[in-house]
Amino acid sequence: MGLDLKQLCVRERTNLESFASKVVAIDAYNAIYQFLSIIRGPDGLPLTDYNGKITSHISGLFYRNINFLSLGIKPVYVFDGRPPSLKSAEIQRRKQVKKDATIKYEKAISEGNYAEAKKFAQQTSVLRDDMVEESKKFLALFGIPSIQAPSEGEATAAHLTTTGKAHASASQDFDSMLFGTKRLVRNFTNSGKRKLPNRNTTIEIEPEIIQLDKTLTELGVTREQLVDIGILIGTDFNPDGFERIGPKTALKMIKDHGRLEEVSQIQDKLEEIDYKQIRDIFLKPQVIDVPEIKFSDVDYTGIVNYLTKERSFSLDRVDTSLNRLRKALEKKSHNLEQWFV
Repeated sequence: MGLDLKQLCVRERTNLESFASKVVAIDAYNAIYQFLSIIRGPDGLPLTDYNGKITSHISGLFYRNINFLSLGIKPVYVFDGRPPSLKSAEIQRRKQVKKDATIKYEKAISEGNYAEAKKFAQQTSVLRDDMVEESKKFLALFGIPSIQAPSEGEATAAHLTTTGKAHASASQDFDSMLFGTKRLVRNFTNSGKRKLPNRNTTIEIEPEIIQLDKTLTELGVTREQLVDIGILIGTDFNPDGFERIGPKTALKMIKDHGRLEEVSQIQDKLEEIDYKQIRDIFLKPQVIDVPEIKFSDVDYTGIVNYLTKERSFSLDRVDTSLNRLRKALEKKSHNLEQWFV
């Protein structure tokens, strides 16, 4: 579902170039789901290799990370662990959405409506365990580190920013703000031109950065109060939220009363949810401490062999992209040598 804090956060336009030389902790599941959703054929089905195995996520990781590394960005991918038990209702809701979308997709295909079919197909993406392992091994070929979080990946990504290991965390979800990230970057892994569904036009998706301190100051609330606002709106751990309470109403309630327990008109509903546990999920999350984030050299030969021999990628396209990366890294290395000379 995702937390609807868009109206309240102070969002500022940025660009990928501004993250050069900076470590960015990426919510891996969020990014890979985007690749699985967006990178599809005309019939809406994901890309596959000669053996019928899905390659959309590998394609997304390949081209996006070449872009990151060429710009001097240092990405680190944080993978989800075991979800909190309170997330079970949201997980079931997502499964039902996928089932409904599958039915609608098959109906659209049978009617020859491929534009509609592709729209519904994007909602059916499933990230399997084998895809997660493939992604980690592929990232290792790029010298890009992966971190296995004990629970929510966003929480550990946020923790990396508060401990100074990362400049920002990257995700489409605003939950990162409740987990305490110092800086949240949205549209980081999907920036660029995108075709609008059912329309012969494209739009430019630009990255945006949200600084937690700036948002809290603008709203006049604490992070603890922001978590209470999130609970009122609805989080992954209480997806229904509170009826007829949107972001602006939630903000007013918390600013007027201070905390959930003091908002008289919600007390009956408040007794039905474990709001204290939800608070703890965000304010005392399960995270892993990383003493150091280590990057390695790009294994060009390993990437070529994996993509072309195992996953049916075009050798010409792979070579062209890797040559662009090699030239960009060589140029940066040369400029660095000149600086010290």
